[in-house]
Amino acid sequence: MKDLKTFKNWKTKLHEIIYEADTPAGKLFDVILLIVILASIVLVMLESVKSIDIKYHKFLNISEWVITILFTLEYIARIITVKKPLKYITSFYGIIDLLSTIPKYLSFFLVGGHSLVALRALRLMRVFRILKLVRFIGESNNLIRALKASRVRIAVFISFILILCTILGTIMYLIEDDASGFTSIPESVYWAIVTLTTVGYGDIAPQEPLGQFIASLVMILGYAIIVIPTGIITSEIVKDSINNVHTNTQSCLNCSAGKHRDDAEFCYECGHKLSHD
Repeated sequence: MKDLKTFKNWKTKLHEIIYEADTPAGKLFDVILLIVILASIVLVMLESVKSIDIKYHKFLNISEWVITILFTLEYIARIITVKKPLKYITSFYGIIDLLSTIPKYLSFFLVGGHSLVALRALRLMRVFRILKLVRFIGESNNLIRALKASRVRIAVFISFILILCTILGTIMYLIEDDASGFTSIPESVYWAIVTLTTVGYGDIAPQEPLGQFIASLVMILGYAIIVIPTGIITSEIVKDSINNVHTNTQSCLNCSAGKHRDDAEFCYECGHKLSHD
C-alpha cells in the first residue's frame, strides 16, 4: 500500500514537471527540452549539407542517437504519467512527438535518409508547446484567441482579394499580349496576386501603357490592403486584453486538459481535482 502511494506521488510529481511550467522544475524541464529540440534541428540542417555530413558523419550520427534516446525517454514518460495514454498518443502533440522520435529507428529498415530528415525536422513544431513557458503563455493565448475570433472577417477579406485578383488578371489578359507573358487568364491572375502582395517576381511584366498604369494602381492598392488583416487581428487582441482571464500551465492529471484559471480547483474538462502541490 505504501509502495502504491509512493508510486502515485512520484507519478503526480513527474506529471507536473513534464506537462506544466509554473514550477521551477517544470520551467527547467522546458528549457532543457527547448535546447535539445533546437540542437536536433541544427543537426538536421548540418546533416543536409553534404560536405559537412561527409566530414563529421560519425559525430552527427552519435549526436542524433543521443537526442533520439532522450526523446524516446520523454515520450515514454509522457505516456506513463497520464491516466489516458491513448488520448495523448492520438493527440496532435502526441503524434508530433512520435514522428520526431521514430526516424532514427526507421533508418534500420529504410534505405535513403531524405524523407527521414524531413520527419526529424518536425521536431521544430514541438517548440509551440514550449511557448507556454513564463511570459509567453499569455501572449500566445491572446494571439490564438484573436485569430479564432477574426476567422470570419479574414475569410471574407481573402475571398475579396481572390475575386479582385481574378478581375484584375482578366483585364490584364485582355490588354496585354502573349509576348508580355499574359498567355492565359490563370497566368494573369498569378501576376495580379504577385503584384498585389508586393512580391514582384518580375517574370511577367506589362508592356502596354494602359497595362503599366493598371499595374501601378495595383501596387499602390497592395500597400493599402496589407494593413487590413493586421488591423482586424489587432482589434481582437485589444478587445481580448480588456476581458482577459489569466490562466496557467497546470495540466489535468486525468484528461491532460490545460490552460486552467489560477483559482481553479477542478478541471473544467472532466471535473478531476487539480493538484496544487
